[in-house]
Amino acid sequence: MIVEILIMLLKLVVAIAFIMLSALILILMLRKVMGHMQSRVGPNRVGPFGILQTVADASKLLFKEDIIPAGVDGWAWRIAPSVVLMASMASFSFIPFSKSLTMVNSNISLFFIFAMSSMTSVGIIMAGWSSNNKYSLIGGLRNAAQIISYEVPLVLSTIGVVMMTGSLNLVDIVEKQKHLFNIFPQFLGFLIFMTAALAELNHTPFDISEAESELVSGFNTEYSAMRFAMFFLAEFFNVFVVAALGAIVFLGGWNPIFIPLPGFVWLIIKSYILIFVIMWIRSTFPRFRADQLLNIGWKLLLPASLVNIFGTGIVLLIINGGLS
Repeated sequence: MIVEILIMLLKLVVAIAFIMLSALILILMLRKVMGHMQSRVGPNRVGPFGILQTVADASKLLFKEDIIPAGVDGWAWRIAPSVVLMASMASFSFIPFSKSLTMVNSNISLFFIFAMSSMTSVGIIMAGWSSNNKYSLIGGLRNAAQIISYEVPLVLSTIGVVMMTGSLNLVDIVEKQKHLFNIFPQFLGFLIFMTAALAELNHTPFDISEAESELVSGFNTEYSAMRFAMFFLAEFFNVFVVAALGAIVFLGGWNPIFIPLPGFVWLIIKSYILIFVIMWIRSTFPRFRADQLLNIGWKLLLPASLVNIFGTGIVLLIINGGLS
């Protein structure tokens, strides 16, 4: 019993260290990618090639004064960043890096990750409502409308894979892709997943909940110091979780491509490829209007995801002899 508890604590420490390091890397990566794609310099002063810039920024936020504006709803305003951060970290705990390298291996791990992604929105709505700021409130309400619009197609985009695999367990989904990655039979589902994931992450062109040109900074306008940093870290935790989930569900997870490498290395490589695509899109496209964003979710992605499910069902019936 004691040994099991120590092993679990060790896994927790390693996981927290990994996601903290990943967040710092992803912040620097975003700045560099956006800088190159937009013909800007990007960080280049602090440390060689600017690689210590994110460390300097994190240190600054850690030691800044935590200002609590007058008029905020005290308890809700204080715990909102923690709700967002904890939901992101809980999602990460269900990501398997190999068949045996995972913190929690559950038969409903895919379902749990989607549930936790919705909890992130609860924290954002709390932050917007409790800030006593009209810009924050509008940002929180926009986020609620966005999550309602895109959570449904995001979940439905993976149903085709679940139908083919017969399981909600992420390890089982990866093991069924040893000979054929799901992106080939489920390419439409992959496109829907990536589009809806961008909206879930509040990334451009779906960043209407924190549109600087309209809402100052949206739901986190009144936050500073470590509370602001918690929102910032949660954003990049979610980027890695979404990319890792996409790699697991559609790109074969830790299954190798030609070159034999350790499984967790392949998963990280595939995840970072998807992260680069997310950053590429963020660096390239302008922001959608609110009505355009909702129309894409309800009028394009939702019908397309239903068509994908229906088509997958027909094909599986034919393969299994159900229509003979």
